[in-house]
Amino acid sequence: MRADRLLSILLLLQVHRRVTARDFARRLEVSERTILRDMDALSGAGVPVVAERGAGGGWSLLEGYQTKLTGLNAAEIQSLFLARPARLIADLGLKQEAESAMIKLQASLPAASREPADFARQRILVDTRGWRDPAESIACLPVLLDALWHDRQVRFVYMRVLGEPGERTADPLGLVAKGSVWYMVAAVDDELRTYRVSRIREAAILDRPCRRPAGFDLAEHWARAAADFREKLPRYYATFLASPGVMRWVRYRGWRLEEETTEGESVRVRLRFDSEEEALQFALGFGGEIEVIDPRELRMKVLSSVEAILARNRVDGPAAPT
Repeated sequence: MRADRLLSILLLLQVHRRVTARDFARRLEVSERTILRDMDALSGAGVPVVAERGAGGGWSLLEGYQTKLTGLNAAEIQSLFLARPARLIADLGLKQEAESAMIKLQASLPAASREPADFARQRILVDTRGWRDPAESIACLPVLLDALWHDRQVRFVYMRVLGEPGERTADPLGLVAKGSVWYMVAAVDDELRTYRVSRIREAAILDRPCRRPAGFDLAEHWARAAADFREKLPRYYATFLASPGVMRWVRYRGWRLEEETTEGESVRVRLRFDSEEEALQFALGFGGEIEVIDPRELRMKVLSSVEAILARNRVDGPAAPT
């Protein structure tokens, strides 16, 4: 609704000293033209909005102006009180502070508005841990967080998956929790990098200010970086004919299963792997219950592997009776 959008614009202007039409359009999911019309409406209603042009420009409120219109509707209250990922809050060392803040926030609501908060908290729980989450060490997380709070550079040793550990000096820009795994986004030699916190060792805060790139937005950067990472992930596709009896195990790898169609007494499936070696291990794991259809090179490697297995496990002497 337009009234809600105008209120959102007004509150955003109070929180941020200056906001561009582009930022408003992105946050509120409308066009910049719509934002300009909204600004005309606010101005016509007596709200002192000021437009500043040029580099660093944008919309702002006249100095000293502030509205007291901050009421929350039921849905907004519910969104505030949805259960937060307790483990991630604890990782940041803010568990008690977060609980205290929620108590204070709930106490500040009118009695009639507390029911939506309780309603949401009792019906939705966010658990970021997977069923097989490995225990990752995040001993360096408090140091990285302290460096972020004080805008200081950090020096650390990074344990790469392949290759020797290396020392880094970085400008920390933000921490991101992907599922239950923490990452640090940082600038190293003016290049944006992402480091898995569990692989960081010997982190130390330096007495040098962090150089934060102008206009850097953590959420926008992560969205772009995550999209780029997904696009660059290796992809190897293979098609198989599987016996119905093993399909529950094939479907267990559901995130890899791209297509599934019945073909006679078998099931034709197409799966995505990270490499040919992974597809080969998949095919060999099901023995005679699965047949490689495509690509031909994979089929030949399966046959070659089976011959090698037979040769390695051949029993000398007369064959066992059948």
